[in-house]
Amino acid sequence: MNQVPSDKDFRRGVFAISVAADMTALQIQNIRVYERRGLLEPDRSAGGTRLYSRADIETLLRIRDLLAEGLNIAGIARVIALEAEVTRLRREIDLNPPTRRRGPQGASQR
Repeated sequence: MNQVPSDKDFRRGVFAISVAADMTALQIQNIRVYERRGLLEPDRSAGGTRLYSRADIETLLRIRDLLAEGLNIAGIARVIALEAEVTRLRREIDLNPPTRRRGPQGASQR
């Protein structure tokens, strides 16, 4: 039976950097640069080893795709930040749907 991973499982670091590099076709050195630039923050083992989650792998794939489109690291950081903001706002709207207000003539206003 296939189970959908929970958000906690999706964000739990389980992959070593070498595995993350293989999964994304990125160089290990570049993955370290992306971390230093704040594009992702992998978990660390008790010994300090980087552990990448499925969410980190998706971020690395997004970085790879944006690099292929010609964006530089600063541009990628901005795109990722904006995408995270859109996700946050959509979640907020889902939790608190806007109510429609009626104007003086009974017409809906936005």
